[in-house]
Amino acid sequence: MPRLIEALPRYRKHRGSGQAIVTLGGRDFYLGPHGTKASRHQYDRLVCEWLANGRQPLVTDDDGLTVTELIARYWKFAEGHYVKDGKPTGEIGALRAAYKPLRELYGPTPAAEFGPIRLEALRGKMVGVGWSRGNVNSAINRVRRLFRWGVRKQLIPSSVAEALGTVEGLRRGRTDARETAPIMPVADDAVDAALAFLPAVVADMVRLQRLTGARPAEVCMLRPRDVDRSGDVWLYRPESHKTQHHGRERVIFIGPQAQAVLLRYLARDHEAFCFRPCDSMAKHRADRAAARTTPPTCGNTPGSNRRKKPRTSPGESYAVDAYRRAITRACDKAFPCTTLDGIRVGMLSNQQKLELKEWRKAHRWAPNQLRHAAATEGRREFGLEAAQIVLGHASAAVSQIYAERDLAKGLAVAKAIG
Repeated sequence: MPRLIEALPRYRKHRGSGQAIVTLGGRDFYLGPHGTKASRHQYDRLVCEWLANGRQPLVTDDDGLTVTELIARYWKFAEGHYVKDGKPTGEIGALRAAYKPLRELYGPTPAAEFGPIRLEALRGKMVGVGWSRGNVNSAINRVRRLFRWGVRKQLIPSSVAEALGTVEGLRRGRTDARETAPIMPVADDAVDAALAFLPAVVADMVRLQRLTGARPAEVCMLRPRDVDRSGDVWLYRPESHKTQHHGRERVIFIGPQAQAVLLRYLARDHEAFCFRPCDSMAKHRADRAAARTTPPTCGNTPGSNRRKKPRTSPGESYAVDAYRRAITRACDKAFPCTTLDGIRVGMLSNQQKLELKEWRKAHRWAPNQLRHAAATEGRREFGLEAAQIVLGHASAAVSQIYAERDLAKGLAVAKAIG
């Protein structure tokens, strides 16, 4: 395997012509007479432009850059840009979904020839395959972002991005694209029913999120060191949060009820996560051992029938997807389909599978609905502004006085309902 290097391309002399030369992305650029000050300046300029372009070959309008090639170049930028805490953000998956139909329809098309009519045709394909109006508008905006980046890197003419900006988004009631139902708050009765089927650790995560209105990721990454317990209401400042890149501070108010849930998870190393899958699995195994009816001298001893090197093992923190899946499984157990209960999924007919799918869709709820429930209660009791403060929706441009007033109002809400 070749050794990877980060060295800059060399300033060299072309023996045949006596000119200075540099090779960038497999392409030779002549800089003028070798050794002259002008050729050095030309070398510096080209290398700086090459580095600013992500070490990609420099392209002019005459090179006929295709849409597929533009996506490939942008993708290298996106993989380094949309990263948080060392991991790709959800935007990477959204970009992949948006650019797949673009590549299928117009991959070989020169990027400089992609205009409003083609963007509308792409939008029509998305609608035709069943995308919702909101998803279509978001995907089209990501396509526009791709071409604006191409203009910024001088890969395509600026007129391309300007023309694509004239295409308006789909509006409710004026398109055939399907509409999605708004996310509604989950009823407390549905939460209580699912809690009975959740592991103890995940159940406490649900209780804490319902009381504080935190985002699912903020509950999963909670650590003792992030909680200020100096006042009557504890203040949790996540090390990382959704709007961090906008320069906003996130404060989650933990009132007396939420403190009672969280307290037993704080007696650990300050760097450790409060809610850990390994703790949940250990408790599950301890409960099974306690409920065992076989005498200890008979059968397997605890731990003797486990794999020495399992493919996966419980980690030190919950992923948001794992948290959501645990809630989904609990909902399926708490609300079994009355007509299909007890029948294995593999034995169901296609019609019965559709019936089961609709039943589960109506009876499942997701972690974000807990946040909506907390927002609804906060707004009902204290007004819209208080709900925005508790959920962390305040503008980053507010004055210092307004921020102090927000903090006091958040404390009052947490004392009353948290």
